[in-house]
Amino acid sequence: MTAPGVDDAVREKKPVTERRLHPVTPLRRAWAPVAVIIGWAVHDPDQAQRQLTRLTTTTLLIALAVLVPAAALYGFLTWWFTHFAVTDTELRIRTGLLFRRTAHIRLERIQAVDVTQPLLARVAGVAKLKLDVIGTDKKDELAFLGEREARALRAELLARAAGFAPETAHEVGEAPVRELLRTPPLDLAISVVLTGATWGSLVAALVVPTVLWLATHSVWTVLATGVPLLGAAGATSVGRFVGEYDWKVGESPDGLRIDHGLLDRTHETVPPGRVQTVRIVEPLMWRRRGWVRVELDVAGSSNSVLVPVAPRAVAESVVARVLPGVTVPEAASLSRPPRRAGRCVPVWWRGYGIAVTDTVFAARHGLLRRSLALVPHAKVQSVRLAQGPWKRLWRVADVHVDTGANKTVTARLRDAQEAAELLRGQAERSRTGRRDARPDRWMVS
Repeated sequence: MTAPGVDDAVREKKPVTERRLHPVTPLRRAWAPVAVIIGWAVHDPDQAQRQLTRLTTTTLLIALAVLVPAAALYGFLTWWFTHFAVTDTELRIRTGLLFRRTAHIRLERIQAVDVTQPLLARVAGVAKLKLDVIGTDKKDELAFLGEREARALRAELLARAAGFAPETAHEVGEAPVRELLRTPPLDLAISVVLTGATWGSLVAALVVPTVLWLATHSVWTVLATGVPLLGAAGATSVGRFVGEYDWKVGESPDGLRIDHGLLDRTHETVPPGRVQTVRIVEPLMWRRRGWVRVELDVAGSSNSVLVPVAPRAVAESVVARVLPGVTVPEAASLSRPPRRAGRCVPVWWRGYGIAVTDTVFAARHGLLRRSLALVPHAKVQSVRLAQGPWKRLWRVADVHVDTGANKTVTARLRDAQEAAELLRGQAERSRTGRRDARPDRWMVS
């Protein structure tokens, strides 16, 4: 008869097979020494120019003959000394050429595994694996793996995180996906054009250089200001279109899958049970088309967009998959602050509103760009009431609801008595919500 725990000890002592990254990885890492030199040149361009003028052609060729092999050797050595392995309990990543670092990532603490493919990686047939781990701000990553190997490892890690035994995790494979939403490129392009930030950055790029020209008549001043502003305008519009192109949301046993990107392709996972807040954003120029944008706050993750643009009914159906049992409150059901709140915030107080249902705390703010935040009661970490002297004079107060993603949703300018009752009631709803909440596990029905 085997004593308890012996099987686990024997399993842990089994030989662990360490693997290396894809052979194309040294090409990526060889750029590090070159990047250091470029960074120095950008930081001190005058000194860099003086040093370059002193170099003869022969010296420059010798420097290149030394730098290129040194960079190649550095890339090869960093790849050679990087290993990873999956044991029965953790993922180990060993890195470092001079200073060794070993990361021990417990499998049960992995909450999301994303696969990203920059443009050149797609050409080379490789992918980068990024891991969201509970309790860490920075993502660990494996870059690069072969595309098939990356997907297979991702499926194995998710299966192991869900509690499957090591012997069966390989057989589980990639979980099936049912598509919920796909954003047409034309709708995305129109939504970018109808976004206030796009027009604001474009107007700034046209007006500011014109004013500077009238004030200084200096071409260099206009160029130094106008070019960055035009670049920022392009980044806010073209950059968003490229990043959110072909946006797809699918449902699988390991959470919601999000695929997007025109040049750099990204495959993300929204972990079930880890969503703290859902925001339904409605810009002014989208309202005639009935479009909204859905954003997320996910504990310990950088995933922030669920739906870039979609009709409201479609977006709410996707929200229902993220927050099971939650119904988005109608605009007419939101309670506005009392009229005396206008003494504290003129005009804009009309954009505030709240609704409390059996499942969520909902708060809206904004007149031109409306945003409705939904916080499940089970995700509320603390509730606070704030009331300054001016608000005390007009008998109004703010109620702040803090979530596990270190974010706060605020019910602004509520009647003071209502705010006190809301504070007590929300504290009780949070306790009962956490008691009845579903487990934060993958593949749990």
